[in-house]
Amino acid sequence: MAKFNFNLRKPSSKEETPINLVIRWNNLRLVYPTFERINPKYWNTKEQLAREVQAFPKYSEFNTRLKKLKTDAEDVFRKYLNDNENRPPTPQELKEALNNRIKKEPQKKDLFSFIKQFIEEAELRTNDNTGKTIARSTIQVYKRTLELLQEYGAMKRKRIDFDTIDLDFYYDFTGYLTRDKGFETNTVGKTIKTLKTFLNEATERELNTNLKFKSKRFKVLREETDSIYLTEQELEDLHSLDLSKNRKLERARDLFLVGCWTGLRFSDLVNIKPENIVGDYIEITTIKTGRAVVIPLHNTVKEIMSRYDTPNHLPPGLSNVNLNKYIKDVGEMVESLNVEVPYTNKNGSLSATTTKKKYELITTHTARRSFATNLYNKGLNTITIRAITGHKDDKAFLRYIKVTPKDQARKLEAFWKTESLKVVK
Repeated sequence: MAKFNFNLRKPSSKEETPINLVIRWNNLRLVYPTFERINPKYWNTKEQLAREVQAFPKYSEFNTRLKKLKTDAEDVFRKYLNDNENRPPTPQELKEALNNRIKKEPQKKDLFSFIKQFIEEAELRTNDNTGKTIARSTIQVYKRTLELLQEYGAMKRKRIDFDTIDLDFYYDFTGYLTRDKGFETNTVGKTIKTLKTFLNEATERELNTNLKFKSKRFKVLREETDSIYLTEQELEDLHSLDLSKNRKLERARDLFLVGCWTGLRFSDLVNIKPENIVGDYIEITTIKTGRAVVIPLHNTVKEIMSRYDTPNHLPPGLSNVNLNKYIKDVGEMVESLNVEVPYTNKNGSLSATTTKKKYELITTHTARRSFATNLYNKGLNTITIRAITGHKDDKAFLRYIKVTPKDQARKLEAFWKTESLKVVK
């Protein structure tokens, strides 16, 4: 039978914190928001109700609402079993059944208050596809988008709420992000995409009735970038660099190279545990997608592992910021990475093409892109590469890799050489 419990979002908080109804059954779990909040000092953990104290005079009505919610949830669960030949619901099915039964009156809530609530819930919510909690990086994007909206409203002295989100807002806000914040197109696009996530959820909850954000002109901007990749020779140049007198840079270089030869995202790269190393393979479930991948250890990775006496025999993890900085410092020491490459500086609709040293454009994500592009250039089929990178289809994968016209010419040249070896009888 299912178990129904009320849990505080932040039980050690000094301020009010949300209360969630947590339902567990058959190794499944649903965290359902009650939309009630309480200061933990007024909460009776054993009874899972508000304490009956004068300092919290509304405890009676408050507890009545919680008891009714729990009773309704228990009834919904039993009814689902009865209506479905005793088949237990999935978390999504139970959530929908609860939403249909517990018809809350739409709460009057302004946009910023709703976004704050959305973020609090997201920190508990699980991904419906993977069953894992929402990634910390995604939560940070949510928080940053809220900050940008608040900054924009303060600077423009404008009220920002559900009813003010229209095309005039869109053009002015994207202009602010481009001109005042100096954001590039894809960063602006990510911000708008996140705002639309907030608005779609608020609309589903009947908190928002303004649908102007669904206009085709209220679009998520996106454009191709000048992201680079490092060739296998450039990776070997990095690997052969003697950094024994600078352990900090050596550690950054080695961690970067492990990424180049495994194709793992940075979040997975720094979370490889000893149990993920199985013989000559890395077996890990990726954080972002929940996909299980198995990656053979490249000889470069084996050499790096032979030099580290850590539990997983890999370089100790660094922050994304530090690795981005240190790997550029290392790249500057490599002659082959001091070549000038085209670089387009994009600011809204304006762009200017200049050049930069290749090492200046290296980031943690260059490792994953190098892994995919080098394997593609060597002729490995895209299905095998995508099994590691997690791209859904070839269209998405081919947008991701960076293959230059010269790379394509070399592939054609190699194909012709292979063809010329065939003897026609």
